[in-house]
Amino acid sequence: MTASTDRFTVLTGGPGSGKTTLIDRLRAAGHGTTEEAGRAIIRDQTAIGGPALPWRDPALFAEAMLCREMHTHRTAPTEGRVFFDRGVVDVAGYLRLEGLAVPAHVDAAARVFRYHPRVFAAPPWPEIYVRDGERWQSAETAERTYEAVTAAYRHYGYDLVELPRASVAERLRFIAERVPGR
Repeated sequence: MTASTDRFTVLTGGPGSGKTTLIDRLRAAGHGTTEEAGRAIIRDQTAIGGPALPWRDPALFAEAMLCREMHTHRTAPTEGRVFFDRGVVDVAGYLRLEGLAVPAHVDAAARVFRYHPRVFAAPPWPEIYVRDGERWQSAETAERTYEAVTAAYRHYGYDLVELPRASVAERLRFIAERVPGR
Protein backbone atom coordinates (compact mmCIF):
# COMPACT_ATOMS: atom_id res chain seq x y z
CA MET A 1 0.00 0.00 0.00
CA THR A 2 1.31 3.44 -0.83
CA ALA A 3 1.23 6.39 1.53
CA SER A 4 -1.33 7.91 -0.81
CA THR A 5 -3.84 5.08 -0.66
CA ASP A 6 -3.34 4.72 3.09
CA ARG A 7 -5.02 8.15 3.35
CA PHE A 8 -8.10 6.97 1.41
CA THR A 9 -10.93 5.78 3.66
CA VAL A 10 -14.07 4.31 2.07
CA LEU A 11 -17.61 4.49 3.41
CA THR A 12 -19.77 1.87 1.73
CA GLY A 13 -23.13 0.18 2.27
CA GLY A 14 -26.58 0.08 0.79
CA PRO A 15 -28.49 3.14 -0.34
CA GLY A 16 -30.23 5.18 2.33
CA SER A 17 -28.00 4.13 5.22
CA GLY A 18 -26.53 7.55 6.01
CA LYS A 19 -23.22 7.46 4.08
CA THR A 20 -23.67 10.72 2.20
CA THR A 21 -24.80 12.54 5.35
CA LEU A 22 -21.57 11.44 7.03
CA ILE A 23 -19.50 12.47 4.01
CA ASP A 24 -21.16 15.90 4.05
CA ARG A 25 -20.33 16.33 7.75
CA LEU A 26 -16.75 15.16 7.22
CA ARG A 27 -16.41 17.73 4.41
CA ALA A 28 -17.83 20.45 6.69
CA ALA A 29 -15.20 19.48 9.28
CA GLY A 30 -12.46 20.17 6.71
CA HIS A 31 -11.69 16.64 5.48
CA GLY A 32 -11.22 15.76 1.84
CA THR A 33 -14.25 13.90 0.50
CA THR A 34 -15.66 12.53 -2.74
CA GLU A 35 -19.12 12.42 -4.27
CA GLU A 36 -20.90 9.10 -4.79
CA ALA A 37 -20.45 8.11 -8.44
CA GLY A 38 -23.82 6.39 -8.84
CA ARG A 39 -25.88 9.37 -7.72
CA ALA A 40 -23.87 11.74 -9.92
CA ILE A 41 -24.24 9.49 -12.95
CA ILE A 42 -27.99 9.10 -12.43
CA ARG A 43 -28.31 12.89 -12.14
CA ASP A 44 -26.23 13.50 -15.29
CA GLN A 45 -27.75 10.73 -17.40
CA THR A 46 -31.29 11.76 -16.42
CA ALA A 47 -30.55 15.37 -17.38
CA ILE A 48 -29.42 14.37 -20.88
CA GLY A 49 -31.72 11.39 -21.47
CA GLY A 50 -28.69 9.11 -21.46
CA PRO A 51 -28.67 5.30 -21.46
CA ALA A 52 -26.22 4.72 -18.56
CA LEU A 53 -28.93 4.31 -15.92
CA PRO A 54 -29.37 1.29 -13.65
CA TRP A 55 -32.95 0.72 -14.79
CA ARG A 56 -32.02 1.00 -18.49
CA ASP A 57 -28.62 -0.66 -18.84
CA PRO A 58 -27.02 -1.94 -15.59
CA ALA A 59 -23.78 -2.98 -17.36
CA LEU A 60 -23.35 0.46 -18.95
CA PHE A 61 -24.19 2.11 -15.62
CA ALA A 62 -21.44 -0.01 -14.00
CA GLU A 63 -18.93 1.07 -16.67
CA ALA A 64 -19.80 4.72 -16.06
CA MET A 65 -19.37 4.23 -12.31
CA LEU A 66 -16.05 2.48 -12.83
CA CYS A 67 -14.71 5.36 -14.93
CA ARG A 68 -15.87 7.93 -12.41
CA GLU A 69 -14.50 6.00 -9.40
CA MET A 70 -11.07 5.56 -11.02
CA HIS A 71 -11.00 9.25 -11.93
CA THR A 72 -12.01 10.19 -8.38
CA HIS A 73 -9.26 7.98 -6.98
CA ARG A 74 -6.63 9.55 -9.26
CA THR A 75 -7.74 13.14 -8.62
CA ALA A 76 -8.37 12.94 -4.87
CA PRO A 77 -6.75 15.63 -2.72
CA THR A 78 -3.02 15.04 -2.39
CA GLU A 79 -2.80 15.91 1.31
CA GLY A 80 -4.59 14.61 4.38
CA ARG A 81 -7.23 11.95 4.90
CA VAL A 82 -9.81 11.59 2.12
CA PHE A 83 -13.19 9.98 2.75
CA PHE A 84 -14.73 8.27 -0.28
CA ASP A 85 -18.49 7.91 -0.69
CA ARG A 86 -18.06 4.38 -2.11
CA GLY A 87 -15.11 3.20 -4.20
CA VAL A 88 -14.03 1.11 -7.18
CA VAL A 89 -14.86 -2.13 -5.33
CA ASP A 90 -18.51 -1.06 -5.09
CA VAL A 91 -18.73 -1.51 -8.87
CA ALA A 92 -17.88 -5.20 -8.53
CA GLY A 93 -20.48 -5.50 -5.78
CA TYR A 94 -23.09 -3.77 -7.95
CA LEU A 95 -22.42 -6.11 -10.86
CA ARG A 96 -22.85 -9.14 -8.59
CA LEU A 97 -26.07 -7.64 -7.19
CA GLU A 98 -27.39 -7.36 -10.75
CA GLY A 99 -26.43 -10.97 -11.49
CA LEU A 100 -23.76 -9.86 -13.96
CA ALA A 101 -20.25 -11.24 -14.22
CA VAL A 102 -17.40 -9.06 -12.99
CA PRO A 103 -15.31 -8.48 -16.13
CA ALA A 104 -11.53 -8.86 -15.94
CA HIS A 105 -10.99 -5.09 -16.25
CA VAL A 106 -13.30 -4.37 -13.27
CA ASP A 107 -11.50 -7.02 -11.23
CA ALA A 108 -8.16 -5.47 -12.24
CA ALA A 109 -9.38 -1.99 -11.26
CA ALA A 110 -10.46 -3.25 -7.83
CA ARG A 111 -6.96 -4.70 -7.34
CA VAL A 112 -5.07 -1.65 -8.66
CA PHE A 113 -7.08 1.27 -7.23
CA ARG A 114 -6.66 0.56 -3.53
CA TYR A 115 -7.83 2.29 -0.37
CA HIS A 116 -6.95 1.99 3.30
CA PRO A 117 -7.59 -1.65 4.29
CA ARG A 118 -10.20 -0.59 6.88
CA VAL A 119 -13.52 0.20 5.17
CA PHE A 120 -16.54 1.54 7.04
CA ALA A 121 -19.84 -0.11 6.13
CA ALA A 122 -23.17 1.57 6.84
CA PRO A 123 -25.70 -1.24 7.47
CA PRO A 124 -29.28 -1.15 6.21
CA TRP A 125 -31.33 1.19 8.35
CA PRO A 126 -35.02 0.98 7.43
CA GLU A 127 -35.98 3.75 9.88
CA ILE A 128 -34.04 6.38 7.91
CA TYR A 129 -34.42 4.93 4.41
CA VAL A 130 -36.29 7.14 1.93
CA ARG A 131 -36.51 7.04 -1.85
CA ASP A 132 -35.72 10.08 -3.95
CA GLY A 133 -35.03 10.96 -7.58
CA GLU A 134 -31.66 9.21 -7.50
CA ARG A 135 -32.42 6.53 -4.89
CA TRP A 136 -35.06 4.42 -6.58
CA GLN A 137 -34.35 1.05 -4.93
CA SER A 138 -36.68 -0.65 -2.47
CA ALA A 139 -35.57 -1.15 1.13
CA GLU A 140 -35.12 -4.86 0.28
CA THR A 141 -32.81 -3.98 -2.63
CA ALA A 142 -30.90 -1.62 -0.32
CA GLU A 143 -30.28 -4.55 2.03
CA ARG A 144 -29.17 -6.80 -0.84
CA THR A 145 -26.87 -4.00 -2.02
CA TYR A 146 -25.26 -3.88 1.41
CA GLU A 147 -24.65 -7.63 1.30
CA ALA A 148 -23.21 -7.46 -2.24
CA VAL A 149 -20.83 -4.55 -1.65
CA THR A 150 -19.56 -5.80 1.71
CA ALA A 151 -18.94 -9.24 0.17
CA ALA A 152 -16.99 -7.54 -2.63
CA TYR A 153 -14.80 -5.59 -0.18
CA ARG A 154 -14.08 -8.79 1.77
CA HIS A 155 -13.25 -10.56 -1.50
CA TYR A 156 -10.65 -7.88 -2.30
CA GLY A 157 -9.03 -8.18 1.14
CA TYR A 158 -10.53 -5.24 3.03
CA ASP A 159 -11.40 -5.26 6.73
CA LEU A 160 -14.97 -4.07 7.18
CA VAL A 161 -16.03 -2.11 10.23
CA GLU A 162 -19.80 -1.78 10.55
CA LEU A 163 -20.99 1.67 11.52
CA PRO A 164 -23.47 1.81 14.39
CA ARG A 165 -27.05 2.84 13.70
CA ALA A 166 -26.61 6.02 15.69
CA SER A 167 -26.70 9.80 15.35
CA VAL A 168 -24.39 11.47 12.87
CA ALA A 169 -22.31 12.86 15.74
CA GLU A 170 -21.93 9.38 17.25
CA ARG A 171 -20.98 7.90 13.88
CA LEU A 172 -18.39 10.64 13.38
CA ARG A 173 -16.87 9.86 16.79
CA PHE A 174 -16.89 6.15 15.94
CA ILE A 175 -14.97 6.82 12.71
CA ALA A 176 -12.55 9.26 14.36
CA GLU A 177 -11.63 6.64 16.97
CA ARG A 178 -10.78 4.13 14.25
CA VAL A 179 -9.13 6.20 11.53
CA PRO A 180 -5.35 6.04 11.58
CA GLY A 181 -3.25 9.19 11.45
CA ARG A 182 -5.99 11.67 12.29
